[in-house]
Amino acid sequence: MRLNKKVYSAIDLSARRSAQMGRRMRRLPMRELKERDAEKAQTGKNETEKVEMEKAETGVPDKKNQNLMNLVKRVHGLVESTDIEKHRQSQDHIGAILSNTRDIKYREVDINGMYGEWVSVNRAHMKKYVLLHCHGGGYSTGSSLYARTLTSKLAESTSMDVLCFDYRLAPENPYPAAVEDAMKAWDYLMLLGYGARDVILTGDSAGGNLALALTLKLKQEERLLPRGIVLMSPWADLTSSGKSFQTKADVDPVLNREYIDRMVKAYAEGQDLRNPMISPLFGEFAGFPPVYIQVGENEILLSDSVRLHQAFVDANVAVKADIYSGMWHVFQMSPVKAARAAMDKNAEFIYDICR
Repeated sequence: MRLNKKVYSAIDLSARRSAQMGRRMRRLPMRELKERDAEKAQTGKNETEKVEMEKAETGVPDKKNQNLMNLVKRVHGLVESTDIEKHRQSQDHIGAILSNTRDIKYREVDINGMYGEWVSVNRAHMKKYVLLHCHGGGYSTGSSLYARTLTSKLAESTSMDVLCFDYRLAPENPYPAAVEDAMKAWDYLMLLGYGARDVILTGDSAGGNLALALTLKLKQEERLLPRGIVLMSPWADLTSSGKSFQTKADVDPVLNREYIDRMVKAYAEGQDLRNPMISPLFGEFAGFPPVYIQVGENEILLSDSVRLHQAFVDANVAVKADIYSGMWHVFQMSPVKAARAAMDKNAEFIYDICR
């Protein structure tokens, strides 16, 4: 029997379509296989990072490093005081001395009644992006002046303008004053014409907590989030439940449990410490922008960074964390080689997410 030419053509076309679909179907598993392999590789990388971080949580410094920790402790003791006003004044004095350079310029700004400070390199530099820095100090001390030990380095390493602001401090102004003021600084940048994606949040210690709380607040209000977040020794868990509070208690030259307890009481007495706006570690991070975390090996807040990193991984957030061997809490402030290297890594991360 002879097939009608039109019928034959239809059958031939159908056969060709089937063959094409077959080829597509044969290719599909290969794509899926590659995606699965990539996912396995990433999972393996995450597991390796997790093991290395957990190992660092229990590591003990050698004798040479312990001598350095003792020196850092003596220097830090010149600043720290149980008299909170003296503590604040000592910090500002150090900030004023260390920020006396011609390479950086500082410009005061009024942010709806709140003091703010622009920090810029004294040369041609990038204007498209801006860093919003949240200073540390346990929510009870610290200022834009003291933060110059970091903001000047951030401006220098990135060639970007940095805005720092003096949020209200505890115990005079406990939670949620700082979060409200951080939102005020964010809104100020938006009114200047910056978009959310033009802003990179940075923060050290309690400022790291505040940068996370601000991002959680923006997410809660269904607003656009910043382009990225850089955290240096973030204080993310005010319940103090990390294992490094025990394993690093004898080696941390800057922080101790008594100091942390005083800061928690001043900032959040009577509050639910697992509230993500107080302890961001317990927040929902899905949809967060890329995050970079730096932390010293010899600090009692090490576990905050380790657990925070894992929380971001679990939420499928792009995150990278570096534990700096032999370093202490917010070591980036200090005039040491590791601090310069860390600032270069911060700039590298910021450049990557701004491409």
